Amino acid sequence: MPDLIRVAIAGLGTATRLMLRALLSNPTIEVVAAASVREEERLAFANDFSIPAYADIDELCGLDDVDAIYIATPTHLHVHHVLMALEHGKHVLVEKPLATDLPCAKRMVEAAEKFGRVVIVGHSHSFDAPIQAMRDIVHSGGLGGLRMIHSWCYTDWLYRPRVPEELSTDLGGGVTFRQGAHQFDVIRFLGGGALRSVRASTGRWDARRPTEGSHTVYLEFEDGVCATAVYSGYDRFHSTELTFGIGEWGQLAPDCDHCYGSHRKRSLQLTTAEESVMKREQAGYKTGDTLQEQGEHQPFFGLTLVSCERGDIRQSPEGLFVYADDRIIEVELPSTKTPHDRVVEEFVGAVNGSIEPVHTARWGMATLEVCLAVLESAKRREEIYLHYQVATE
Repeated sequence: MPDLIRVAIAGLGTATRLMLRALLSNPTIEVVAAASVREEERLAFANDFSIPAYADIDELCGLDDVDAIYIATPTHLHVHHVLMALEHGKHVLVEKPLATDLPCAKRMVEAAEKFGRVVIVGHSHSFDAPIQAMRDIVHSGGLGGLRMIHSWCYTDWLYRPRVPEELSTDLGGGVTFRQGAHQFDVIRFLGGGALRSVRASTGRWDARRPTEGSHTVYLEFEDGVCATAVYSGYDRFHSTELTFGIGEWGQLAPDCDHCYGSHRKRSLQLTTAEESVMKREQAGYKTGDTLQEQGEHQPFFGLTLVSCERGDIRQSPEGLFVYADDRIIEVELPSTKTPHDRVVEEFVGAVNGSIEPVHTARWGMATLEVCLAVLESAKRREEIYLHYQVATE
């Protein structure tokens, strides 16, 4: 059996509530400590798991009995926390996006190499079972060469309860950083990783939410394969209408008349302070009962459609539909593992040296480069060429 990896958790908000089951259920992981700036989260976590919870992430990183840090702190703090963990000799699992600018991302890549430690960037929806199965079909060559990839997602993201940094592009907020990172990761994962260029337009349609609420992106790979990524978080049309009523984590979307635009309407009635309190109450760790439950179907991060020379592929509720020349084939996929289970498995395999990971710090920097290129292309209304892309093979 591989050596046990003792993991400490930095940040006890939404990301940790989504990841925690996967960390706790992996036989090679032992969660030994946590940290949060909020006392109520520390007390609840320590009470549930009988492990120490600290107010200071510096102290967490300095613990001798910790091998790795899961960094689930706000995006604008990733650089400081990742570098601190690496300097203390810890491996790192960090939420996306890796950083908010390329120079800082390069520092993280260089530090990982200098200290000889693993950095894995996840969760992203490229860990979803249907996306990974799509990639397997594409790579098998059974449908001929890959030609197009499309990722379209419409949600209420912009109007869910937010703290101010989530609505500040400079701090890594807005849909291009927070949700586009998923789309660009999926597209790069399916297409082999190495994009050539980006042409994009972004939307800021509500002055009360002063960040990107939408984007339309055309991406081209070095081999000529093209892709589009469309996202709107303005809480009107939802792409669950195109995905069998199934949402991001495999759960069925609410089916009720009064639900339409509910987050958008509620946001109009809240002050910034009230909204921040609501977000922290919803996001913060309270009890194990609030951890993410696996949905009854496969996850749908909007509509993903892949076109090859001799067939198209899209998700079905239980797996994939493959549209071949003479018939439509449904491929059912097992639902025994969640996307977060796969994140943890890749991290464990990378630390133990049993696999060559995909979602490394360099991979995360390449996805960040796409996010930044989208923002720059929209600003300049020009095609932006990319320079830090990473191929999967």
